[in-house]
Amino acid sequence: MIRTGDVYFDSEEFRNILSTFEESFNSGHPAFMDADDLADIADYYHINGYDDKASEVIEYALSVYPNATQPNVFKARQALTDGDIDLAKECIEQIESKDDPDYHYMQAELLIAQEREDEADAYLRDYFMTVPPEEYEDFIMDVANIYFAYELSDKAYEWLMRSKGNDSNAFKELMGHALFGIRNYKECKRIFTELLDEDPYSTQYWDSLANAQFLDKDYMGALTSCDFSLAINPEDTDALMTKANVLYQTGNYEEAIRYFDRYATVNHSDELCLLHKGSCLVNLNRHEEAIEVLQQALALCGTDSSPLLQIYQEIALCYSALQRKDEAISYIDKALDLKCDSIEILVLKGHVYLENDCVDEAEKVFRNAIKRSQNDPLTILRIIISLYENRYVRAAYDLFQKFFSIFPTEDHKLAYSYMALCCWDLGFTEDFLYYLRMAVENDPQEARLVLGRLFPEELAAKDYYSYIYHKLKQ
Repeated sequence: MIRTGDVYFDSEEFRNILSTFEESFNSGHPAFMDADDLADIADYYHINGYDDKASEVIEYALSVYPNATQPNVFKARQALTDGDIDLAKECIEQIESKDDPDYHYMQAELLIAQEREDEADAYLRDYFMTVPPEEYEDFIMDVANIYFAYELSDKAYEWLMRSKGNDSNAFKELMGHALFGIRNYKECKRIFTELLDEDPYSTQYWDSLANAQFLDKDYMGALTSCDFSLAINPEDTDALMTKANVLYQTGNYEEAIRYFDRYATVNHSDELCLLHKGSCLVNLNRHEEAIEVLQQALALCGTDSSPLLQIYQEIALCYSALQRKDEAISYIDKALDLKCDSIEILVLKGHVYLENDCVDEAEKVFRNAIKRSQNDPLTILRIIISLYENRYVRAAYDLFQKFFSIFPTEDHKLAYSYMALCCWDLGFTEDFLYYLRMAVENDPQEARLVLGRLFPEELAAKDYYSYIYHKLKQ
């Protein structure tokens, strides 16, 4: 039996129910079981990736209990996942007990699945008026979970705020996830820290804290949380992936590859893992290896897979670095055929031309990108960075000066680190010190990624300016 992290599914009670069912079902004489138990077994199979088994159990449950609530709820939800609205409606109407809260929850889910969210919310508010006061808190949490299932964290948060003061760990965990969904990472971290004070051996809490820390750019904190989670369960996939992503984000590419490989031994056939590993290899200039890994990722992608765009871009960068321009451009054109930010891809196309000494073609593509973006500062900044990376340092320096004079201060933050690099390469010491100070004050993480090679690895980005100032003035 697979451990799931779910209290009930990992309990001895459920273990016995599952064992009894499997033994009897495999013998060809299924034991008489409660409809809810059968639905639980199907849910267990589903969360462990055995969807065929789950469907088999549900069809058996419905053959015995055609009007039972939970088997019909399970089948209706699966139909909504598959986009089969008519089948979902049939299953919901098949439910005999129209007073069952799950019947009403499914009516709301049916509306949400049809993108009629306001109607769903109105339906739930109306039903809320009929709920006994002693059931308010459970109802609020049930509704929040429905919205989480459809990635509507703002709605989940709105319902959780209706609570009259629920201090249960289950409620706190839901609130933590809602805060994560609305990007309030600081409050999210506070809640999961509180939960860990009560249950320091919960890998789910450590993983949730690590994710919030990662997105809040608290990278050292995220690494610590991942290490605690992995000490409890060395095969925790969330912790392995988060730690690998933190290491990648902080430029520790070799170590990141090690953790992406560890993740892959537990969770096979994951195109995102292969994509991220390929990106590490690109940053290590191991382009032939990167292409091999990225092609593996590509083989796992469907035509509408979300990582497809980035895989095309990474492969294009590899071929470009190997001076195989035509192959690089072919992958950029594949990317342009997708529904995507075509302006960003155009900048990449210009970069490939520039890297392969096709200056006229690069200029033409860059001008087109600027025009189509309506002089968007981020697009212009990407083009200037491409000039720098292709060693047109003086041209990049001159364009950065124009950039700072034209665009408002809030658009400058990402430019400071690269301008500092230009000044360093050109030997403009005073300008270098000025832009270095602006870089570390405005975005220390970006400063570390861009400028870190100029400083000792153990030195914090906030100390870059004082370190180099005293060194240069000696």
